[in-house]
Amino acid sequence: MNKRKEFFISPDLDNNNLTETIECVNETGHNITLPVVKEVPLTIYLNKQEIVTAMTLGDMPDLLAVGYLLNQNMLKQNDVISEINYDEDLQVVIIRTNRQTNYEKKMEKKIRTSGCAVGTVYGDIMNDFSSIHLNPKAKIKTSWIYNISKKVNTRPSLYLKAGALHGCVLCHKDTPLIYVEDVGRHNAVDKIAGWMFLNKEEAKDKIFYTTGRLTSEMVIKTAQMGIPILISRSGFTESGVKLAKEAGLTLIGRAKGKRMIIANGIERVIFDTDTNSIKVDDAISAQRSLIN
Repeated sequence: MNKRKEFFISPDLDNNNLTETIECVNETGHNITLPVVKEVPLTIYLNKQEIVTAMTLGDMPDLLAVGYLLNQNMLKQNDVISEINYDEDLQVVIIRTNRQTNYEKKMEKKIRTSGCAVGTVYGDIMNDFSSIHLNPKAKIKTSWIYNISKKVNTRPSLYLKAGALHGCVLCHKDTPLIYVEDVGRHNAVDKIAGWMFLNKEEAKDKIFYTTGRLTSEMVIKTAQMGIPILISRSGFTESGVKLAKEAGLTLIGRAKGKRMIIANGIERVIFDTDTNSIKVDDAISAQRSLIN
């Protein structure tokens, strides 16, 4: 199989609508100008029903809306999307499906998550969680983890331009395919979920890399997407680890430089790297963080 193109979707650094320049004062008391990212409210409709208004970076609204609905179990994998309408002036995106939908009862029970920019999941989201079966044959080499970390964290990004963002990456082996950023890590996850659905991308051989904490929400969404391996340069929460064990998800955190911690799913990990062979300078350069 031909090697897939790296980063064929990534943040648009030239999109000036995503940032705004402000005047401020630095640590020496001098006036400076600084680019900062915007927060834009995006209202998502499913057919005729308003579902949520999310605070988001403002790019890829179609992917975000589809992915959000998928990860809330409001869109099903076999649903046919007949139309996606986005009104930039109103910041509204409408997803229309062949299947009639009504989620009034489901939306009565909301759970505020630990996601930055205030994540929300609905109360019945765990009903289908126990039925998830992730690919037990998926593998990840430690050399891939080092390569992914270096490629992502040395990649030009909106974070390096303006800060205040989280990044999420969909990978095949050690090739980063899709790289997205947002003010909330849950939004970034949803963008990737939306892209996978619309492009019929297979999940069972993929690796998910995020710059944010490995919380229960991150684990749930990754498992729901059918991705068997989740990596972060940040740490875990107790609930995140517990749910990873329940779902059979390989969970790898604190992947910085030469180090990593495997909290679950070690049977998928192939240790093919002598850490002494990793140069310290390379490890340091690979740690340019996308985390605030």
